[in-house]
Amino acid sequence: MKKLVLLLAAVIFAASGCATHSHSVKGDTLYLHLKRPHAKVVYFACSLDGYEMHKAEKIGRTTWRITVPAGVEFRYFYIVDSLIYLPSCRFREKDDFGSENCIYVPGM
Repeated sequence: MKKLVLLLAAVIFAASGCATHSHSVKGDTLYLHLKRPHAKVVYFACSLDGYEMHKAEKIGRTTWRITVPAGVEFRYFYIVDSLIYLPSCRFREKDDFGSENCIYVPGM
């Protein structure tokens, strides 16, 4: 039974694409990084501009980057290979379509 649980956990981890999400602020720019090693294309949408799609820049072999103004709260999500993707984020809220968005809160 223990082996089955470990195998199931490994399969779920592998299926998740080993995604990690991070951010950093430099001056007045917020850098959002999404690690999706197997992604072919990543888009970013946020409330700052009415959820327009912005193509993320691939940096390195596994990481995608997007920049937005720092110091402003906003809601966001990603589209990874045509599928909505919500990374692990500290703050979330339900949207009007039955899904969720991440919330970026400056300084938190």
